[in-house]
Amino acid sequence: MNQLICIQPGQFEYKDVEMPVVKTGNVLLKIKRVGICGTDLHAYEGTQPYFNYPRILGHELAAEVADANGCEGFLTGEAVTVLPYFSCGTCIACRNGKPNCCVNIQVCGVHTDGGMAEYFSVPAHYVIHGNGLSYDELALVEPLAIGAHGIRRANVQTGEFVLVIGAGPIGLGLMEFARIAGARVIAADVNANRLAFCEQHLHVQYTIDASVEEIYRELKEITNADMPTVVIDATGNRGAMITAFSYLAHGGRYVLVGLQKQELSFSHPEFHKREATLMSSRNATKADFAFVMQCMKEGLIKPSTYITHRTKFSQVKDEFEGWLNPANGVIKAMVEVG
Repeated sequence: MNQLICIQPGQFEYKDVEMPVVKTGNVLLKIKRVGICGTDLHAYEGTQPYFNYPRILGHELAAEVADANGCEGFLTGEAVTVLPYFSCGTCIACRNGKPNCCVNIQVCGVHTDGGMAEYFSVPAHYVIHGNGLSYDELALVEPLAIGAHGIRRANVQTGEFVLVIGAGPIGLGLMEFARIAGARVIAADVNANRLAFCEQHLHVQYTIDASVEEIYRELKEITNADMPTVVIDATGNRGAMITAFSYLAHGGRYVLVGLQKQELSFSHPEFHKREATLMSSRNATKADFAFVMQCMKEGLIKPSTYITHRTKFSQVKDEFEGWLNPANGVIKAMVEVG
């Protein structure tokens, strides 16, 4: 079978290898779709934390069960997706119901090899039944679940202002689930095309060009001087993450979904006087996957909205670098494998 390996930053290589050996308790999957996310792009750039090379990318997966391998409840030929956060089950996070931030977590496509291949062997515990969703929809469950988890972490309430900074795929998912929670959503980004996408396709009521100096004033106008009670970073940009502390309402919550390698610093007096809450949001859980899939089935989210670029597995090596260029207008690139 064929697989695509990121040898080092900026370099991919296709390799013909033997079919995976399917261990007891694993299901053999025939990969159908692989969504390209920020993690993959950052890995290619060499800016992704928790990452080593060489690595097979790919964790936004849709597949067909090629061999159920005796795993109860699975049928050969059924459509599935994958929960790509492999946890130990015994650490303090796992014991407390937070396997998404397991002490020993192994995220496929990051810590271990992912699904950018024709076949992929996965422990049955992490294979999720498709429940009638299409392959395109199933490949988008994972990135949308990141957004669903972030909104759940923020405990978003009906009617409150939620500022999402960064209108990439993860930011868009955050906006969608903030809307579903009943919030008044404000989108901020430096890319005018992405802000237009928020308005036209997600019907976000308020958009702000984050490159202008008046962003604080605009937020005060929108919120009647209260400022947003929830601020969520989905940029992973250090400067944006630090600046956003000043956008937070008194008593508000600041959630870091974006990730980067460096330290963050902020004014403790400004943060303290707000009695603010700072938290991170990492990965997602099975419950988040189930919620996303239910929202898809109910038509609350339309996954096809996000897919702006498609390519065949054989063309990824040639086309991948172009997806890094903002001028190409990529929201979600979808790789068709089989």
